[in-house]
Amino acid sequence: MAVIHRTTVKPTKLELLTSWLPSRPWYRGGAAGPELTKAGGFRLDDPEGEVGIEFMVVTDVSGAGPTTYLVPLTYRGAPLDGAEHALVGTMEHGVLGTRWAYDGGHDPVLVAQLLALIEGRAEAQDQSVSDLPDREVSASYTGEGPLSTDVTATDDEDGTALAMPDGTTLRLHRVLRPARDAEEGPLPQGAIGRVTGCWELPDGARARGPYAVLSTAPQS
Repeated sequence: MAVIHRTTVKPTKLELLTSWLPSRPWYRGGAAGPELTKAGGFRLDDPEGEVGIEFMVVTDVSGAGPTTYLVPLTYRGAPLDGAEHALVGTMEHGVLGTRWAYDGGHDPVLVAQLLALIEGRAEAQDQSVSDLPDREVSASYTGEGPLSTDVTATDDEDGTALAMPDGTTLRLHRVLRPARDAEEGPLPQGAIGRVTGCWELPDGARARGPYAVLSTAPQS
């Protein structure tokens, strides 16, 4: 299990994201940059114990209305080869030293563990407490067989698409929206899996909605 260290991180994660978010095609905030607060999230464990995996949820109030973003991040003790385009920034961790933070949709360790979560082989962990499952995060999978971890990540205005060789696509919802109903409801047409979680709204209320949806290739 990942150990959550009680220490300082400079710059803070929110400071890193404030500089990085406006460069994303799915950014909805003001031209002067986001005004961020933490709204939720969860962690996953790296089986090798080397890479920190966190799904941060932050709310930005710089635009016409509040926008909540899902930002999967990985934290590494050395640069990830070939992932310069996905580097969010570096931080000085009070215990672990220099950490390289990456956009997790482009990090194979996060992708593999997210797929393991969907398949039921991994368990979401609390964002702030070591060795504590996060029961607010649910995952489902109705497909057959293991999912391919050989994915191609593409960012667009709607989020990040992780495409597999057979056409199956896992879409990360970067801009989060509450589900229409209190219940999660059936999977969308063509979907075979989903990750759902909660976050805090600016007024203090709790919202729940999809973080990611796994869909099969359209039938010709």
